[in-house]
Amino acid sequence: MPQFTVRFLPENQEVTIAEGESLLQAASLAGIPVRASCGGKGTCGRCRMIVREGAVRQVQTGKLSPAELAAGHVLACQTFPEGAAAVEVPEETRLAKHQVLLADEPQGEAGAPPETDPLFQEIPLQLAVPTLEYSPDDAGNLLAALRQRTGLADVRIDYELMKELPLIVRQGDWRVTVSVADLKGCPEGCPKVIGIAPGWKKERYYGLAVDVGTTTVVAALVELGTGRTVAVQGAFNQQAVYGDDVISRIVYAVEQEHGRETLQKAVVKTINGLIDQLLTETGLSRRDIYAVVCAGNTTMTHLLLDIYPDYLRLEPYTPGVFSPPPVSAAGLGLQVNDRAQVYCLPAIASYVGGDVIAGARVIEIDRAQELTLFIDVGTNGEMVLGNREWLMACACSAGPAFEGSGLRYGMRATPGAIERVEIDPDTGEPVYHAIGYQKPLGICGSGLIDLLSALLKAGLIDRSGQFQNGGRTPRRREGEEGPEYVLVWAEEAGNGRDIAISEAEIKNLLRSKAAIFAGIKTMLKKVEIPVEAIERVYIAGGFGRYINIRDAVAIGMFPDLPAEKYRYIGNSSLKGAKMVLLSRRVRDEVEELAKKITYLELSAGNDFFDEFVSALFLPHTDLSLFPSLAGSGA
Repeated sequence: MPQFTVRFLPENQEVTIAEGESLLQAASLAGIPVRASCGGKGTCGRCRMIVREGAVRQVQTGKLSPAELAAGHVLACQTFPEGAAAVEVPEETRLAKHQVLLADEPQGEAGAPPETDPLFQEIPLQLAVPTLEYSPDDAGNLLAALRQRTGLADVRIDYELMKELPLIVRQGDWRVTVSVADLKGCPEGCPKVIGIAPGWKKERYYGLAVDVGTTTVVAALVELGTGRTVAVQGAFNQQAVYGDDVISRIVYAVEQEHGRETLQKAVVKTINGLIDQLLTETGLSRRDIYAVVCAGNTTMTHLLLDIYPDYLRLEPYTPGVFSPPPVSAAGLGLQVNDRAQVYCLPAIASYVGGDVIAGARVIEIDRAQELTLFIDVGTNGEMVLGNREWLMACACSAGPAFEGSGLRYGMRATPGAIERVEIDPDTGEPVYHAIGYQKPLGICGSGLIDLLSALLKAGLIDRSGQFQNGGRTPRRREGEEGPEYVLVWAEEAGNGRDIAISEAEIKNLLRSKAAIFAGIKTMLKKVEIPVEAIERVYIAGGFGRYINIRDAVAIGMFPDLPAEKYRYIGNSSLKGAKMVLLSRRVRDEVEELAKKITYLELSAGNDFFDEFVSALFLPHTDLSLFPSLAGSGA
C-alpha cells in the first residue's frame, strides 16, 4: 500500500501515513491535538486546515465557502492525501491548553482521610525466630507478624514470592519489608502480599489518583505513607480528537476499525504523559508508583478498560460492569510499577459514573441531615439529591453547548475564550473579559451563561430567546444563520472574524439549561419536595468553577435559592479518587454509597419532558419558581 509524507506547519513536523488515511489521522499521529467535535464525520467543521502543497482528495467540504476552498481550506477528517503534502493547522483548529482544574487547596494533607490505610502499603515486620520448641512455617510466620502489626487477616502471598521466601527471611535475619496490595474483588482474595524484601526498607512509595474526564484528565501523585500530595498535572484527554462527547466516542469505538483500541490507547497515552510530567517534576521513577485509582464517568471507565461500550447508549442503557475489579496497570499499558493495580470507582448507571460517586462521597451526602443537591455540570448534567435517609441520582442530556460544542464560536476555557460578559441596556454595547487577557477567539461556558443573562436584561432577547429591538444597536443584525448579536467585531478579535451568537444558537443553549433544571425538578417531583426545601447545593467540575451563580439563576439553569446555599467544591472526582487511594475504609464506603443511591431514568415516563418544555424560557414559564427575579424584567 502506498505511503505519503505529510508535513505540518508551522512546526515543520513530518509523519508518514498510508493511502486512505485522513489529515486528521495524520495530525493525531504527529501529536497535534485538533478540534473534531463530531468524531471525524465532517459535520462540525472544526478540523479546518489549509493545504499549502501537494494533491489531496476531499470527500466533503461542509460549510466551507468558495473563497475558503479556493484558498486551500479543507476539513481534515474528510481530506486524504494523494501524495506528499504540506498542511497548515490554524490556531483556532488546535486544541489549545485547557484551563485544567487541578486542585483548590495547597498540596499536602487536604483531601486525605483522617487515617491513612492506603490500597498499597510497605510494612516492616519482625518475624519470630524459629527454635526447636517453636518452628512455624515461614509463610505462617510472616502472616502472623503481619496480622499482629496491622490487624490484616485473610492475606494471601503471591505464589512467585513463596518460592524464594525461605531465603529472603533469612537474608534479612527475620526482618522483612512486605508490600501489601488490596485486591478486593479479585478471585485471589483481599489483600495480597505482592513483594517481600529482606531487612527494613525506608524508601517512600507512591500512588496515583486520576480524574479521567471526557474533556480533561488530571493526575495527582500521592505519597502513600503520609497522604501528602507531592505533584498534580492535567491535560486534554487525547480522545477528544475522536469526538467531544461520550456518545460520539462510543460511536467511534464501535463503528471505526480498531476504534475501541484507538480510544483506549489515546486515554492511556494521556495518563502516561501526565505520569512523565509528574516524575520529571519530582525526580521519582515509575517504579515508585504502586497503585492507581481512577474516577471517571461510565463511558470513560469502559474505554479505559477496553470494555465494549455500545450498549451504554442503547435502550435500556446497560453498562458492561458497574464496579470493575482491580486490573493490572501493566496490562492496560500504564507506565507505573509493573506490580501496580488500577482501581476504578463504581458507577450506578450508564450516565452516572465513578466521578459522580466520588463527588458524593467527598461531600458525605449520605451523612447529611439537610436536603442536599450535588451537581456535576457537564455534557450530561449528573446530579445526586438526598441526605442520610435517602439518595436519588439522575443524568440529564444537557448536550455539549456550554462546553463549547455545537456553536460557531463556542470553545472551552482556553486563552482567548470570553468568560465574562455585560451589556449596557441603553446602548446594547458589551463589556467582556477573555481568558489570558488575549484578543477573543470565542466564548466558553461561563461566558455563554453571562451572555444569555445580559441579552435578556438588556431587552435584546425575550424570554423565549428571540431577538427584540433590532434597531437599537448595529450589533443586532441578520447573519447567514438568521438573526444574531455580534459580541466582538472582527478587528477586535484574535481570529479576524466577527464573534456572534445567533438566535438558533441561543435556542440550543436554552435546551441545555432547561435539561439541567428539568432534571432537578423531576427528582424533586418524584419525592414530592419543593425547590425551596433544598438546604445546600454543591457544584463540581472545571466548568462549575467559573459559573456566575447569579446569572445561572437568572437564566433558569439553577434553582432560585440564596447565594449562601451554593458552594463550589472543585475537582471532587480527583479528591474522591485520592481519598480511596489512601483508605481501604473509604474504598469500601464508596462501594456501599453506590448501592444506596436510587437511579432515576429520566427517559421513562413524561415527567422530565414536561419539566423540560416548561424550562425552555428565561428563566422559566412558571415565574413563581424564581421569586428573586420579580421586577427584574425577566
